[in-house]
Amino acid sequence: MGGLRAASPSSGAGGGAGSSDRTPRVAMACVLSLEVATVLAIMRRNVRWAGVRYGGGDGGGGGDDEHLDHPLIAGLKSLRRRAASWDGDAPRRWRDVEPLLYLRPFLDVVRSDETGAPITGAALSSLHKILTLDLVGPDTPGVAEAMGAVVEAVTGCRFEVTDPASEETVLARVLQVLLACVRGRAAPALANRHVCNIVSTCFRVVQQAGTKGELLQRVSRQTMQEVVRCVFARLPDVDATVVAADGQTSGSKNQGLTDGEIGNGKSDFVCLNSSGDEVGTGFGVVQDQAMKELFGVPCMVEILQFLCSLLNIAEDIEVNTRINPIDFDEDVPLFALGLISSAIELSASSIHKHPKLLAFVQDELFRNLMQFGLSMSPLILSTVCSIVFTLFYHLRQELKLQLEAFFSCVIIRLGQSRYGASYQQQEVALEALVDFCRQKEFMAEMYANMDCDLQSSNIFEDLANLLSKSAFPVKSPLSTLNVLALDGLVSVIQAIAERTDNAPQYHEQTVSEISEYFPFWQLKCENTNDPEQWVRFVHQQKSIKRKLMVGVEHFNRDKRKGFEYLQGSHLLPENLDPRNVALFFRYTPGLDKNLLGDYLGNHDEFSILVLHEFAKTFDFKEMNLDAALRLFLETFRLPGESQKIQRILEAFSERYYEQSPQMFVNRDAALVLSYSVIMLNTDQHNVRVKKKMTEEDFIRNNRRINGGNDLPREFLSELYYSICRNEIRTIPEQGTGCSEMSFSRWVDLMWKSKRTSAYIACDSYPFLDHDMFTIMAGPTVAAISVVFDNVEHEEFLTGCINGFLSVAKLAAFYHLDDVLNDLVVALCKFTTLLNTSYIDDPVTTFGEDTKARMATEAVFTIATTHGDHIRSGWRNIVDCILRLHKIGLLPGRLTGDTADDQDSSSDMLPNKLASYSTVPQVLPVSTPKKTYGLMGRFSQLLYLDAEEPRFQPTEEQLAAQRNASETIKKCQIGTIFTESKFLQADSLLNLARALTQAAGRPQKITSSLDDESTSVFCLELLITVTLNNRDRIVLLWQGVFEHITHIVQSTVMPCNLVEKAVFGLLHICQRLLPYKENLVDDLLRSLQLILKLDARVADAYCENITQEVTRLVKANAIHIKSQMGWRTIISLLCITARHPDASDAGFEALVFIMSEGAHLSPANFVLSVEASRQFAESRLGSAERSIHALNLMAESVNCLTRWSREVKEASGEADRILEGIAEMWLRLVQALRKVCTDQREELLDELLEIAQNYSPKDFRNMEVSLLHAVKLLCKVFLQSLNDLSSQSSFSKLWLEVLDMIEKLMKVKVRGRRTEKLQEAIPELLKNILLVLKANGVLSKTSTSEENSLWEATWLQVNNIAPSLQPEVFPDSEGDVATQSAQNKSDSPAQSEGVNV
Repeated sequence: MGGLRAASPSSGAGGGAGSSDRTPRVAMACVLSLEVATVLAIMRRNVRWAGVRYGGGDGGGGGDDEHLDHPLIAGLKSLRRRAASWDGDAPRRWRDVEPLLYLRPFLDVVRSDETGAPITGAALSSLHKILTLDLVGPDTPGVAEAMGAVVEAVTGCRFEVTDPASEETVLARVLQVLLACVRGRAAPALANRHVCNIVSTCFRVVQQAGTKGELLQRVSRQTMQEVVRCVFARLPDVDATVVAADGQTSGSKNQGLTDGEIGNGKSDFVCLNSSGDEVGTGFGVVQDQAMKELFGVPCMVEILQFLCSLLNIAEDIEVNTRINPIDFDEDVPLFALGLISSAIELSASSIHKHPKLLAFVQDELFRNLMQFGLSMSPLILSTVCSIVFTLFYHLRQELKLQLEAFFSCVIIRLGQSRYGASYQQQEVALEALVDFCRQKEFMAEMYANMDCDLQSSNIFEDLANLLSKSAFPVKSPLSTLNVLALDGLVSVIQAIAERTDNAPQYHEQTVSEISEYFPFWQLKCENTNDPEQWVRFVHQQKSIKRKLMVGVEHFNRDKRKGFEYLQGSHLLPENLDPRNVALFFRYTPGLDKNLLGDYLGNHDEFSILVLHEFAKTFDFKEMNLDAALRLFLETFRLPGESQKIQRILEAFSERYYEQSPQMFVNRDAALVLSYSVIMLNTDQHNVRVKKKMTEEDFIRNNRRINGGNDLPREFLSELYYSICRNEIRTIPEQGTGCSEMSFSRWVDLMWKSKRTSAYIACDSYPFLDHDMFTIMAGPTVAAISVVFDNVEHEEFLTGCINGFLSVAKLAAFYHLDDVLNDLVVALCKFTTLLNTSYIDDPVTTFGEDTKARMATEAVFTIATTHGDHIRSGWRNIVDCILRLHKIGLLPGRLTGDTADDQDSSSDMLPNKLASYSTVPQVLPVSTPKKTYGLMGRFSQLLYLDAEEPRFQPTEEQLAAQRNASETIKKCQIGTIFTESKFLQADSLLNLARALTQAAGRPQKITSSLDDESTSVFCLELLITVTLNNRDRIVLLWQGVFEHITHIVQSTVMPCNLVEKAVFGLLHICQRLLPYKENLVDDLLRSLQLILKLDARVADAYCENITQEVTRLVKANAIHIKSQMGWRTIISLLCITARHPDASDAGFEALVFIMSEGAHLSPANFVLSVEASRQFAESRLGSAERSIHALNLMAESVNCLTRWSREVKEASGEADRILEGIAEMWLRLVQALRKVCTDQREELLDELLEIAQNYSPKDFRNMEVSLLHAVKLLCKVFLQSLNDLSSQSSFSKLWLEVLDMIEKLMKVKVRGRRTEKLQEAIPELLKNILLVLKANGVLSKTSTSEENSLWEATWLQVNNIAPSLQPEVFPDSEGDVATQSAQNKSDSPAQSEGVNV
């Protein structure tokens, strides 16, 4: 209308509303005038119409009768005049004009059998133009009558055939008009029967086009497709409440088209609705009320039924593969399926709102799809799969059992080559399955609704197995089937993996065991919309189903053991009940049907009861006898004994008569007829029976069986032909799944579908994914691995890697560590890094291998992302890392230091160790391999000049090396170790164990340089892991320490390995001491390993070890509490006193400990004093260092004094503590005593200066130095007498002081005794004795202990100065004389003195 409006001369006249209202009226009048003129002009070309003379007057009513126009021409002229008058009638509007007024003249021309093809074509063209103007709307007066008239006229079109071209033109225009009827706005005004006529007429044109030109063939098929699409596209707008409840569609008897009806229309006269060459309705005469109603569901049901009938007619037509593709594509069943596909695509989302249409889809449509699903034609199979996919997408909640049957009997059957499917069938079936798998909830819903349903087969498991097995290539290279199966597997795995993204952490769900029997067969989920309810229900059902399957296996081997198991599992009551046993027989898949038939036919009372209960589980309502019998005998094998057959048929007849009493007067009649049907079945389908029973024989054999009366002849005839056409299989197929869908099985399926539990729609949460993944994880990894190994195309490799990563993600999420470890092992093989064969240029080879690089990246992605769940797989990963290290692909600094350390670890290690960690990022071809150890470096020097120059790498080699480097950079291998603190305990232990095992056990004999490099590298990584897991050091410490111990004890020569072990141990202790108070002793005890180093090794690293120990002491002195810990530290320092290079560093640590008593404690006092003595006596350093050591000893006195004062002030175990302090005094004095014998004059001078503040210039010789030493000894003793005398060890200390004085008394300088010492010592000794006497320490009493001190004292004093006792104790002269005489007689000859 827009175009006409623009061309109208009046479109610019006037303005406003008047102009816009007048425009379409003028345009419509013009259109009608033009179309009438066109038709009349074409009619006048024909001689029949050209000789007609026109009467006078414009009105057409005047003139003579002999000059009147033909009615067809008169009608057209009348329309022209009336159109002009309507245009002049201002109040009248075109939209108010009844359409039939301006359509009828054209319709009369179309219906007339006097017109030829050109005239009919012109009239059809005019109708098409009028209808496409959309002037006729749903609200137009008389629209229903007008649209009906158009359809009836066009479908009843009659015309003379003048030439083939004109005939094809008319047929094409017929299709155009019919399409315009269902496409226009007035389409809702069509009645159901009119829509059916349109479809059937289009199909007839399609049939006739088979003998016409190719263009008409294509146009007719496309038009019928569009008609069907337009019809079913209106379903969403149809109100379900408008459909008449009692409307019944026509029966299938009148709907089918026989082969004789498919004519080619070669006569000279064509009529489209009355004889052999007419299209006909194709639906029979439908006069019921529903078909007379407006466009709605009844016509859609009728159309689908008609299309299904086309399938039934063409099911036996075999397509000749030698014909061209176009002819093949136009095959009748394929064309019918294409129409069904178009209808379902547009209406599937609304079918569930219309029960009648839904019932047809559930039953007849799906049954036909199942039947053609096994077609040998790939195109037909593909179309069937597409239709089922659409139905699944929109109606799966209404097609639960139908979908199970489709996957079991079509997809799985065709996907397995063992059932004889061709390669093309397998390919189409797998393509369809992959399409389903790409629906993210598909597999989850299959598992929930099929595998977890007691009466359904395990569709999920079967599909997963089909995909995994199909992915394995039978022959190399891969086929399309392998790639398709891989795509399906990866799609399923990725869908499961995506559902874990927003899911909470997985916790394994426990299913409560059945404690007592309950009727679980009738158990249904109360609310399938509540995940909490249906997930619990599904898990319970799956648990029961697993036990049932075990029970089935037992039953098939031994019925008694099967019942015992089921009773023990509470799946049957303790006291067997016939009803429960019958339910087990009826609904449990997998039972041996031979055993079942024998059991049901037994004569014992219980078996008979079970048989009748078994029969009661069937629903035979509204079912023919043969269909009921087929269904009944499908579930078991009919035994061969006549008595058993008798009992089984009696039970069947009783049940059938109970539910269908309208046909038989009693159950005996049903029994007799059932027996007769079995006999007829054997007669007709047993090849050994030569003379077959006729229909009359069968009817005659069943006379007067119905209570003395005959059954209806029609009933018996139908029964006879049904048995003849379709055998009742008395030997049904064993097992479940993959068997063909027979009619009886379909009837049983429809019966079950009304009682089955509701379909569970799974959402995006992984409620069942754990169980699903557990089932398919192993086969999936194996299948993807095989494909990955055999494929080279990068796109397929990427798909495999995505599958691997998804499997890893799921294995980690569901804690399936075994699956993850198997995956890691498989991937490591593909990296080629574990290949031990020699490769001349491994870096370039690795860079050129895309598959290896992708596998490597995947391995380390899994390790860094899901390392928590890797166990044994760490060993393979470590081996890959070692290989990368060996070929020089690892970065220069693989692992960073721990976050809490301010100084880098390389700075803290000695220079030798720090230099080790520098590794080139990419090992150039011309770079010689770096060697370690003394011999390696020596060898390098020997062959440095003799090394031959290598060729420079090519551009391709450099590119490959860059690819290899970039791949390793993406792997982020270092994060495995630096982020190991986030690993779970088991994974961490396995990582540490893998590093230890990869390092190997060091040998006493020097190993190869490569082995040493590997061991060093593993040890470095192990130390990194240890340092990054300080909070869990307890887990690692034992293994790490044992490994380092083996290295230390097995090494006899300096090398990088022992160097790394020793300094790594020191580094661990230094780093962990501040944080692990409970492990301080263990950590420090480990340092005793250093004391066990071989002398050559210890000498080589002594200086650096001492520096590390010094750092450790300075950083952690406050954390060392135990005597054992200090003993280890100070023992290491004492060793350095005798080492020329390490003594300075060791003394620095000692100064840090003892200076001003900052870190002196009762735990380390004695050890520190002893260390100071050793440094004081050491002659490796300068005299100043020895003097400093003496100063440290002197300053330590302040600590002893302070501790004594604090102990006395405090309460508690003071005596015991004071005894310990006294022991420290003793050790200090003993140390000083030993130092006093040192012959270095500077040392002794400094010693006396410290004691008495004298200047060194006052003492010029040894004699004076010895004098001051003895004075210092006496002074220190007297100053500490009060504290010392109270200790139990005082006697021992006092006697040692006397012994030292005696030695100084007898000392000789240059061969003679010194006069100053001979004069000073008696006086000093006398003063000490007087002080002891005054304090009551030395006295002669009756106490045995004091007498012992008295006697021992004078025994020593008399050797020094015999005259002192009378002077100090004048009352004891007699005793002195006696004692002196005794000493002279008992004592050996005294030495003449000590030479200095």
